[in-house]
Amino acid sequence: MRKHTTGDQELVRKLNTAVILDCLRFSSSLSRADLSHRTSLNRSTVSSIISELIDEGLVRETELQKDKLGRPGMSLELDPNGGAAVGIEIGVDFISVLLTDFVAKPYWRKRIQVDPASGQPALLAMAEALIQEALQYAEACHAHLLGIGVGVPGLIDVQRGTIVVAPNLNWHDIPLRQMWTQLFNLPVFVENDANAAALGEYYFGVAREVKNFIYLSADVGLGGGIVLDGKLFRGHSGYAGEVGHMTIEPNGLPCSCGRRGCWETLVGLRGIVHQIQVMLQNGATSLIRDLVQGDLNNITFEQVVAAAEAGDAIALNALYNVAKWLGIGIANLVNVFNPEMVVLGGGLACGSKLWEPVLGATVHEFAWKQSLETLQLTTSAHGTEACVVGTVALVLDDILRYPALS
Repeated sequence: MRKHTTGDQELVRKLNTAVILDCLRFSSSLSRADLSHRTSLNRSTVSSIISELIDEGLVRETELQKDKLGRPGMSLELDPNGGAAVGIEIGVDFISVLLTDFVAKPYWRKRIQVDPASGQPALLAMAEALIQEALQYAEACHAHLLGIGVGVPGLIDVQRGTIVVAPNLNWHDIPLRQMWTQLFNLPVFVENDANAAALGEYYFGVAREVKNFIYLSADVGLGGGIVLDGKLFRGHSGYAGEVGHMTIEPNGLPCSCGRRGCWETLVGLRGIVHQIQVMLQNGATSLIRDLVQGDLNNITFEQVVAAAEAGDAIALNALYNVAKWLGIGIANLVNVFNPEMVVLGGGLACGSKLWEPVLGATVHEFAWKQSLETLQLTTSAHGTEACVVGTVALVLDDILRYPALS
C-alpha cells in the first residue's frame, strides 16, 4: 500500500477546509454535525478544522440550534470580522472603490467620474488615491486587510496580474499586481471586469449555487464572464470570455479592437448612443433631443431608456434592435455552453423590462429547444455595481477556496 506523504495530508486538509468554508458561505447556522453530514467528512475532522478556523478568526459560533432532535449543536457562520477586502473597478469614465468585511458587507464606498483623456498615469494615480482612502478607513475601524481586488475591461494575464490590453482604455502591458503589491504591501488580484462581476453574482448575487452560467455586461463595450462547474472559465491562456468581440456583422461598424462588426458595436451602450446621434443629426424627431436640450453630444443610455419608457419611437426602435442582436448572441452562447442561467448586468440591466419580450423571443428562435428547457434569463442583483462587488469576491475567493491554515 502506498504511504501518503505529509504534503498529501496537508493538501487534503486544505481541500477539506475549503469545502467546509464553501458550505458556510452558502448556509449559515450550520452545526458541526450538519457540516459532517453535508460534506461526508467524519465529525472529528470537521471539529478539528472548525477549531482552527475559529482560531484564525474566519468562523465563529453563534447560538445553540433550536428545534433539533437530540443534543443541540452550536450554530456556525463565517465571521464578518475575519478580515476586510478592498475592491476597485476601473471603468472607461469612472473609478469605483468598495471596502467590505469578510462577508462582503460594505464598510465604505466611493465612485468618481474621470476623463478618459487624462491618460494612464493620471488615472492610476486617482485609483491609488481612492485605495489609500479605503485603507485609511479600514485602519480607523481596526479591520484586518486581506487584499485588493481589481476589475478592468480588457485582456488580463491573471497569473501575473498584468493588464495585457484594455482597448477602451487604450492601456497595454501594465504590471498592475507588481506595482500595487509593492505600493500597498497587500495581495493584489487583477481580473477582467466581466469575470469579476460573474464571480460577484456567484458569491453574492442571483447566481448563488448556480454552477453553470454566463454573465453579460454592456457599458462602453460588452463583456462576458463564464462560470463552469462553479469556477471561472478562463481558457488556455486566460483570455476566455471576450464575447463582445465575436464577429456578428463582418462589414459592420468599426470596433475599438480594430475590427468591424463585433457584437459590442451592436449592443454596447456607446454604439447605441452613436446610432441615435446619427439619426438625430439626419433630422429624426425624438424626445431625446429635448432631454439633452439639443446638445447631441450629451446623450446617455439612461436618457434613451427614459425616452423609450415615455413611448419615443426612435428610442424604442433602438432598444428593440439591441434586444434582437443581444438575443442572437445569447442564443449562440447557449448553444455552445448550455448554461443554467444568463445574467444581464451593467447597462443591460437598465431598461431590460422594455426589451424582455423581444429578447426572449429571439433567444427562443435561435437556441436549441433542449437547452432552453432549464435556462433562466435574469438581471444582475447588483446592476452597475456588479463588477466592484465582484472584485471584493476575488479577494474572498482566494481565502475561501485556498485557505492557508497552518
